Amino acid sequence: MTSSIPLTWPRVEETCYRVTLPLTKLSLQELVARCQAGRTPERAAFTELLRRHQAHVERIIYHLAPDWDDRADLVQEVWIRVYRNIHKLQDASKFRGWLSRIATNLFYDELRKRKRHQPPLSLDAPLKTHDGEISWELAATDASPDDVVRTDEFYDQLRQAIASLPETFRTTIVLREIEGLSYEEIAQITGVSLGTVKSRIARARQRLQTELQPHLDQPLS
Repeated sequence: MTSSIPLTWPRVEETCYRVTLPLTKLSLQELVARCQAGRTPERAAFTELLRRHQAHVERIIYHLAPDWDDRADLVQEVWIRVYRNIHKLQDASKFRGWLSRIATNLFYDELRKRKRHQPPLSLDAPLKTHDGEISWELAATDASPDDVVRTDEFYDQLRQAIASLPETFRTTIVLREIEGLSYEEIAQITGVSLGTVKSRIARARQRLQTELQPHLDQPLS
């Protein structure tokens, strides 16, 4: 006489699903769920999360601390914090914003430790966007020598103006203009109200416009 173990179709389908579906095909929510299922995150699922979001973390750290030599160490520390705290994330769909908040908080933790000011944007590096890199040097190839000099001077002033913004303004500008995050996401990351985020961005843009207006008013030859 043989005994049988009763199986329900949902259990069979779940088992087959876990065995056959590649990690690269899993949704963000499914990956987070796997990382939260055990006492420690599942290594394969966590590695896939890292693969999908590594560039995002690197961009944030780069734009907040472009002149720090240990940016790679900061990126690694971000993922260590994610590994240790991913079980605290209640809504997997908000993983990207949660990750951005960890990276931003780490930057400010390090900034306070070092007790020195760091500009969020390199004065020499190209601007990195989701579509690739954009050079600050945008003078037309057929521009006159005077136009080239004037354009170079303008973008030098732009870099300096951004670097001189207060830290809170620079952070919101980086998250909004570089990372393309919504006002709501920035509010969640920075821990301030939506109105404060909008106010900071508006004031930062106004300050940049005021500082750059003399260069904008100069006629081109």
